[in-house]
Amino acid sequence: MKSFIQKINPKFRKIIGIFLIIFGFIGIITPFTPWGILFFVGLELAGIRLLFLEKIIKWFKGLKK
Repeated sequence: MKSFIQKINPKFRKIIGIFLIIFGFIGIITPFTPWGILFFVGLELAGIRLLFLEKIIKWFKGLKK
């Protein structure tokens, strides 16, 4: 059973992931508030998850064997 993220078109998922990482990096450079920093770090982590989800799943399934 595929998760919601896996059902998204891989090209679209890659574009969104790169956008989130860039937006998060810019937000960390110019923080508005301390909570803003946490928000932008969260965006970066979401972008990384979108980009590398398939590799993480394959790695995790390899550990279960």
